[in-house]
Amino acid sequence: MRNWLLPEFIEDILPAEAQHIEQLRRTVLDLFRVHGYELVMPPLLEYVESLLTGAGHDLDLKTFKLVDQLSGRLLGLRADITPQAARIDAHLLNRPGITRLCYAGSIVHTLPSGLTRTREPLQIGAELFGHAGLESDVEIQRLMLEALRTAGIVNVHLDLGHVAVFRSLVRHAAIPPAVEAELFRALQAKDIPAVRGLAAPFAREIRQALALLPELYGGAEALARAEKSLPAFSDIAAALSDLRAVAGRLADLRVTCCFDLAELRGYQYQNALVFAAYVDGWPNAIAQGGRYDDVGKAFGRARPATGFSMDLRELAAIAPRPQSRAPIRAPCVDDAALNEAIAMLRAQGEIVFIDLPGQGAERSAGLGHRQLVFQDGRWHVDGGESAISNRQRTNECPETSS
Repeated sequence: MRNWLLPEFIEDILPAEAQHIEQLRRTVLDLFRVHGYELVMPPLLEYVESLLTGAGHDLDLKTFKLVDQLSGRLLGLRADITPQAARIDAHLLNRPGITRLCYAGSIVHTLPSGLTRTREPLQIGAELFGHAGLESDVEIQRLMLEALRTAGIVNVHLDLGHVAVFRSLVRHAAIPPAVEAELFRALQAKDIPAVRGLAAPFAREIRQALALLPELYGGAEALARAEKSLPAFSDIAAALSDLRAVAGRLADLRVTCCFDLAELRGYQYQNALVFAAYVDGWPNAIAQGGRYDDVGKAFGRARPATGFSMDLRELAAIAPRPQSRAPIRAPCVDDAALNEAIAMLRAQGEIVFIDLPGQGAERSAGLGHRQLVFQDGRWHVDGGESAISNRQRTNECPETSS
């Protein structure tokens, strides 16, 4: 076995892709900043109890664990930055009123969440704490859609769900936790026969409602069918009303909006509206989020909260790459005017590198680079592969001996 092989679903990011990812990171974080979201940088590893508090069993299974050689306690490599943001809001900042936070960094998963997914996503996201109304849900979803648009991703399909619908059925039927977990998995897979089998012991109204959930997917007609067919429980009615209201407040964005009442993403810690963004030709959600009120309670402060996150690697795979200008080669010349020209070009965002003696020009030939040349008493950028002028040749840096 070759020692330099990387583990499965772990890979290096090479220069062109790394540059694209970094440009997206800066663009999205700048968007968050102008919307009032403050950047935080939580650590890559923490004590396991802190990382997993209030986050649910799924995150526990995704988390790599190791023993701290200093304290002997169990540490975890973060599998999601959202719980860390909740800890910072509740325990460190402890501000009154609304707090808006954003972040960007690597997370690590024990197993990939899909056949095409890495075990080391680059997560970027935004979280809003301290407001329980639909206005904050709408703000977060609009911010997510604007971030995708800013990245150049169009034709987005937004799926909206509400975990309170399933929770209400579970509570009214007093469904045991083990059966609830099985039902959850069957609903996520939209396995209607499995749902019917698991729901068989319960009252007819509950059986029919659970079996219907995977079919309640689509536009406004899906909500209308849900209002007509699901039990008239007050919390279900409130959830359906919230879904209709949020979709109405996003209508001006001209995004394709669908409702999915079997969508239970993040069910173990999210408690209300959930959402996911999809694009044609990509199998996974490109962005996702939802409301997770009171996760901060374990850190001493229960707070309403909503947010979303994206994987910058997936974002970069979908987003169009901006046209970049060819780098500029500069000769290795001891010339104050040349140094000033180079500094000015770099300040304008141009890539300028200096041909090192004995190898730069030869190795750069044919790569489409532009060149700084001295003509008519000044340095200027030439788009071709022009020869270096006599003045340049006489002032070249001497080659170093090998």
